[in-house]
Amino acid sequence: MFADNTEELAQNKLILLYIIENSPHFFDKNELSEYILEKDYLNFFLIKQYLSELLEGKLIELVEEDEREKYSILEKGTLALQYFASKIPQKIRDELKEDFEAFSYIKKRDTQVLCDFFLKENKEYMVNLKLVENEDSLFSIYVSVPSSKEAEKICEKWKQNTQEIYKNIIEMFI
Repeated sequence: MFADNTEELAQNKLILLYIIENSPHFFDKNELSEYILEKDYLNFFLIKQYLSELLEGKLIELVEEDEREKYSILEKGTLALQYFASKIPQKIRDELKEDFEAFSYIKKRDTQVLCDFFLKENKEYMVNLKLVENEDSLFSIYVSVPSSKEAEKICEKWKQNTQEIYKNIIEMFI
């Protein structure tokens, strides 16, 4: 019975390594857990335990990217996966491969909040507030202000309160 548990533990950690290594989508802490729970491979507590053990064992790491911590596999994790990937059931590898191919075709909707400003010839500043989703502009507005301090303040407020500002502007038009 102990051997079965040890083999299952190793297999589950390999599945985590396989997902982190092969997915074209870099998962943050929550996304990875949600994905694995959705696939019904592990329960929440095992996911957290195994990820913690993989981090402690220096097989994976958390990297700061786009103000979020995302999982990345380290050399030690890649080597373990190369040696033992065959321990992952073929059915699971096929399911994951299919998902990963879909990830590369279907981008998760990624909304970017953008703001920039520039000095005009009349010594005023033009501020551009934008929402961009999958390289398509959803919203863009230009505002003229007298100083760079005001332009910076508008940009800061836009980034901090994008949803509320956008909602209020749309409501005014509707």
